[in-house]
Amino acid sequence: MEPLTDIKELLDSEASRINSPEFIADDPVQFPRRFQRQQDIEIIALLSATIAWGNRKMICRNCEKLIRIFEGRPYDYVMDEAYETLPDGNIHRTFFVNNLRHYLRGLRSIYARYATLEAMAAAEGIGRDEMPAWRLVEVMNRYFAEANGGVSDSRCLPGNLRSTALKRINMALRWLVRDDGIVDMGVWKVLRPSQLFIPMDVHVGDTSRNLGLLHRRSNDREAVVQLTDTLRRFRPDDPVIYDFALFGIGMGI
Repeated sequence: MEPLTDIKELLDSEASRINSPEFIADDPVQFPRRFQRQQDIEIIALLSATIAWGNRKMICRNCEKLIRIFEGRPYDYVMDEAYETLPDGNIHRTFFVNNLRHYLRGLRSIYARYATLEAMAAAEGIGRDEMPAWRLVEVMNRYFAEANGGVSDSRCLPGNLRSTALKRINMALRWLVRDDGIVDMGVWKVLRPSQLFIPMDVHVGDTSRNLGLLHRRSNDREAVVQLTDTLRRFRPDDPVIYDFALFGIGMGI
């Protein structure tokens, strides 16, 4: 294992290189960035992150599909319940229209009560929780189930919150909370960047182990906590900036 000072220099250099405007065009972060209204940003951020697994070109193509379904007005589409007449079909890999309907019913139930998802997060004390992403999903799962006759859907949000790495929600929160004005949007103030956890996928996990930053074999919740705690030693105020470096090194970009 390299000395931590050398690893920090590597990660700082790679994060600075990859966290640039050029990164946006090939990443799902481009889709919520197209919108100005906070509700639209929230909806597209969550759904783009939800289908962000597999080939990046396919992910981006299917995010475009979602925006076409919403006719470019995600919040209005949700509040009008237009999804109820949407024909069955595939959205992305194993995420289908019936899963999308489940998700949008849940979002509508939240927006019927709160002006924004951020307002809901504030009311539920998400910003005071030690594990805010997992608490957020716990609350959202409650709303989603209530809006869908008591039924949950793990294609929408994970239910195994004691073990899940929660990669997609942690990525959406990175987009919504980090505020350096480069790639991420920083529209949520209910959380600080220091409270975020690393979005862990296979590439981030493997790169972290190769660098000696992570020793746990599973890419699970405990691994996310361990890795984020290590990254906080490098940048206490903004540990998930290193997502750019770890992902980029793993992907060879």
